[in-house]
Amino acid sequence: MIYTVTVNPSLDYIAGVPHFAPGVINRTESETINAGGKGINVSIMLHHLGFESIALGFIAGFTGEQISAQLTAQGIASEFTPVLHGFSRINVKIKGEVETEINGQGPAITDGDLHHLFEKLDRLGDDDILVLSGSIPASVPQTLYRDIMVRFRNRKTKIIVDATRDLLKNVLDCGPFLIKPNNDELGELFGVSLQTQEAVIPYAKKLQSMGARNVLVSMAGKGAVFAAETGEVYQSDAPKGKKVNSVGAGDSMVAGFLAGFFKTGSYTEAFKMGLCAGSASAFSEHLADRQAVESLRAAHHFSF
Repeated sequence: MIYTVTVNPSLDYIAGVPHFAPGVINRTESETINAGGKGINVSIMLHHLGFESIALGFIAGFTGEQISAQLTAQGIASEFTPVLHGFSRINVKIKGEVETEINGQGPAITDGDLHHLFEKLDRLGDDDILVLSGSIPASVPQTLYRDIMVRFRNRKTKIIVDATRDLLKNVLDCGPFLIKPNNDELGELFGVSLQTQEAVIPYAKKLQSMGARNVLVSMAGKGAVFAAETGEVYQSDAPKGKKVNSVGAGDSMVAGFLAGFFKTGSYTEAFKMGLCAGSASAFSEHLADRQAVESLRAAHHFSF
């Protein structure tokens, strides 16, 4: 079974405001409210691609109830830990000439809440997959992802980490199966600017030398780079299409990679499915459906 962890899930209020301007009243031309958070997005996209998962994490208040209800309505299993105080955050995404985001803080998570999560994770076995995605609120130790991975050192569970800065750097020596920074996040780790695929490759390999088994680097409209544990490096331009909504595109790439890998056992196919799933979601109002991903996969030319 695939398990996803979203420590700080949200309700994403996505508003279309073509000519957004600060300091004045703006009116929306479109709006949606979706359960969000990186791990939740991975679970939703996996479901779209025909793979089931169980969403873990923390929810609180009326917003938390709505997050859980939305997943249930979509047929996605969840085992969230309820937090007594506060409420799950609301993230506002304004789609205008440029995209603007306002992200909430989330509830105060206690040591007892973390203990309940650890109890659930301790049930995972060697054949399970665990996805750790997204930011961590201030109430949680910033070593959380590393603490979780240390608990799995004597198990063969494949762990995927999609995080930034120290959250990512701190887990590398624990040997994550896959990490997925984007090119800006990768450059930030090493204090450099990485704007081309060729510039990305040596730094992706450097993350492997620090312990990561596989490194998938998304580059938005510039495509993606994948450094596999086999020693091979795959590159591809981005599929052609019009960007509609970038929210969840990186999470869709993770889900697509997992779907491709566990369907075929091939890193080549995993990379292709990951790239097309991420792009298909960027070309959609919300996370792409299976048909959109497969259509893009058939249309896009890969050189390998």
